[in-house]
Amino acid sequence: MKTPPIVSAQEWKNAREKLLVEEKEFTRARDAIAAKRRRMPWMAVEKDYRFEGANGPASLLDLFEGRRQLIVYRFFYGPEVTPNAEGDAYPERGCVGCSFLADQVAHPAHLNARDTTLAFVSRAPQAEIQGLKKRMGWTEIPWYTIVDDFDTDFDVREWHGTNAFIRESEGIFRTYFVNSRGDEAMGSTWSYLDITALGRQEEWEDSPVGYPQTPPYKWWNYHDAYGENA
Repeated sequence: MKTPPIVSAQEWKNAREKLLVEEKEFTRARDAIAAKRRRMPWMAVEKDYRFEGANGPASLLDLFEGRRQLIVYRFFYGPEVTPNAEGDAYPERGCVGCSFLADQVAHPAHLNARDTTLAFVSRAPQAEIQGLKKRMGWTEIPWYTIVDDFDTDFDVREWHGTNAFIRESEGIFRTYFVNSRGDEAMGSTWSYLDITALGRQEEWEDSPVGYPQTPPYKWWNYHDAYGENA
């Protein structure tokens, strides 16, 4: 292993400050891309998609849980999942990559406080989904069984992916989609909000006129202190 040079404290600080310039440029570029996402056209969802949830049949509207926005991650857990390198397979295990992502998901109360719900969907029956959630500690994530063409219609039949939706004027609209390495960044509250139509909903963001925005920091809270909004 060829290591970088060993330098003094001042030389290290100079190198850090030089790199910081590029890092700040990256942050500004990321914010600019998120602003463009908030201006993406919306696609009307015209089918009545159905799911099975822990409490029985559910519609796509039900997945919103009464909130304005919905983020849906297609988790590969079902008979189609092949064994991983260790030989583990369904129903004891789901896709190892999807499981890696699930381990990174922040407490959903913070998303809920921004009027946004996160849900997972898979083709496994609910009895097995609930067992996997309990074994893996993913109890806070709502998880539904796909029973129709939802995965095919939203580009997640053959591969994982994250779709964003919004409710507006009695309709449901698809607003964004990310898959492949784009899913690597998913898991934090900020990464999820940055792919939604409304964004983080903070005053500093470049958003279209009339979008909901509040002062940064003011809405942040402990995950068990949001009250009815979470």
